[in-house]
Amino acid sequence: MGTPKPSRGKVPLSIITFVFCSLAFLALLYTLRISSFSSSTIFRFKPCANKNAPKKSFKDKKNVGAGALNYAADDRFVFDPEECTLDRGKWVFNTSIKPLYSDRTCPYLDRQVSCVKNGRLDSDYRHWEWQPDDCILPRFDPKTTLQKIEGKRLMFVGDSLQRGQWQSLVCLVESVIPEGQKYMKRGRTHTIFKAKEYNATIEFYWAPFLVESNTDVHIIADPKKRILKVDSVDKHAKHWIGVDILVFNTYVWWMSGLKIKSLWGSFANGEEGYEELDAPVSYKLGLKTWANWVDSNVNPNKTKVFFTTMSPTHQRSADWGNEKGIKCFNETRPVKKKRHWGTGSDKRIMSVVAGVVSRMKVPVTLLNITQLSEYRIDAHSSIYTELGGKLLTEEEKEDPLHYADCIHWCLPGVPDTWNTILYAHLLFL
Repeated sequence: MGTPKPSRGKVPLSIITFVFCSLAFLALLYTLRISSFSSSTIFRFKPCANKNAPKKSFKDKKNVGAGALNYAADDRFVFDPEECTLDRGKWVFNTSIKPLYSDRTCPYLDRQVSCVKNGRLDSDYRHWEWQPDDCILPRFDPKTTLQKIEGKRLMFVGDSLQRGQWQSLVCLVESVIPEGQKYMKRGRTHTIFKAKEYNATIEFYWAPFLVESNTDVHIIADPKKRILKVDSVDKHAKHWIGVDILVFNTYVWWMSGLKIKSLWGSFANGEEGYEELDAPVSYKLGLKTWANWVDSNVNPNKTKVFFTTMSPTHQRSADWGNEKGIKCFNETRPVKKKRHWGTGSDKRIMSVVAGVVSRMKVPVTLLNITQLSEYRIDAHSSIYTELGGKLLTEEEKEDPLHYADCIHWCLPGVPDTWNTILYAHLLFL
């Protein structure tokens, strides 16, 4: 009998079992890893933080600012865009905080928002500080802001509320720029503030609907006569090309209470070419047009895109329990009720923004200012404003039902907080 030959092609069962289990385990890990990245929330308020940004410890007081915060007793963490929930918090009255400017010291403010110059005597509205529940917002620093945008163009795009945010940022930084090193170039739709020492611009471009309309340049007061070209943004967008930081917003012009005359194609079609659509439907069409332009024309490696959520209006005092009130007139304190939400903020529009932005290829950071601004019934221009280029007369001031402006905000004021949030994000660029 010969020596038995070893069997060929057979692997012990124990080895087969080990290999199979190992592969299954690796596949499970891979699946879990992928699913963790693919999950998303309704709002993308927590964009991924810049991996190159320095890690901040809780005691990094340089960026947070000393203020009146008690660090030993405060268990909140320093702002991180990936973790901080900005829409949950409270307004804290803090007289130790002084505005970085006033409507008397900043020469770039419109009379529409210069409430003190226009006769407002109370000043408490300027000393409320937004404190998120879970994190500490950094104290706004003008020089750091200018350093972050050095050699860059920062542009706000939208309506008069967005113009208010732009004016706020200009006033927050302009005092640290020497005379002769700054200038303002005003245009009908495009205005540029230049900080020459930093080779930086802070710009505003007027586009109240973002998409084109027949009321972009020559304002049509009657909303029934306005027509929107919901499929075109090119006339405006050519001014956005090459900008390093874009901050968009559109809301209040859509909320006339009427159906929106929405047009596809040329304005030459006139009265016969439009369809009347509910505001959220038309808004969605217009916002998709904007989103398609961003996805097709913005290089996210060169340009950072922000979108400011809607600024609340406070036209109905019953919303906050003041049945005998007249809009926001004579309100001097914020609403205390947690999660207060009035009729001046349309959740359907919020949902549209969330849905459109979540499907974009280019990352867009949402500056979630709606909930925190909802509480601030005390901070609007009210009767301390202008109408048609003229300050309200004493007779008009005595008729707040018809003349109180409960849409725009006094400056300094709430838009400074919006820019503090923007500043917090800029620190991570």
